[in-house]
Amino acid sequence: MTLPVFLVEALPTGGSAVLDGPEGRHAATVRRLRAGEELVLSDGSGAQVRCVVDEVVGKDTLRLTAVERWVVPDPTPRVVLAQALVKGDRGELAVELATEAGVDGVVPWRAARCVTKWEEGPRGAKALARWRSTAREAAKQARRARVPSVDEPVGTPALARLVSSSALTLVLHESADTPLTRIPLPADGDVLLVVGPEGGITDQELAALADAGARVVRLGPAVLRASTAAAVALGALGVLTGRWE
Repeated sequence: MTLPVFLVEALPTGGSAVLDGPEGRHAATVRRLRAGEELVLSDGSGAQVRCVVDEVVGKDTLRLTAVERWVVPDPTPRVVLAQALVKGDRGELAVELATEAGVDGVVPWRAARCVTKWEEGPRGAKALARWRSTAREAAKQARRARVPSVDEPVGTPALARLVSSSALTLVLHESADTPLTRIPLPADGDVLLVVGPEGGITDQELAALADAGARVVRLGPAVLRASTAAAVALGALGVLTGRWE
């Protein structure tokens, strides 16, 4: 059984540490960790420290001893998801499932047929914060060493520029003849996976992404929801890249 992971702003540099605040409360009150048990502190960027609990102080503080340190290397290739904005909590579901399936970064996409647009201002900032919080919590749940980044939302022109700078871009679309699993993957760089909105990707968007170098592929005969397609595709990519070995 793997050890529970707790995210901290800075890892301890010496032999002792204190876990407090929300993470300490979760460890002491929710997980009910006690003296002698072990946990992992992570900075969310690959560095981790295995610790032994020395003492639980109140409901939100643990005193720890650091016993092992390591850094999980960057994955190669990285897989970045360009996820079209999805209404309600389905967008957060898409981020949660993608994080658990191994995505390394998320780019919210303002596609033409998105019901929600995340306009600039407090409402858009709040929606972006929810996606980032979801990625963080899902990474902890999956006990990942790295929390996926969630970038500012982009329109189709900016997404096309990302396509041009990526090692490979795969656009999921039901009209494609080529299965995703038939595409050779690069050894390094970014693989950009594009998932459209509930209403589908327009012909103009598809043409713009293809002109920038994207490959249009299909997952299978079924048409999946915008909130779940990425997780299914990431599962297939995880097998192809060896991440699930």
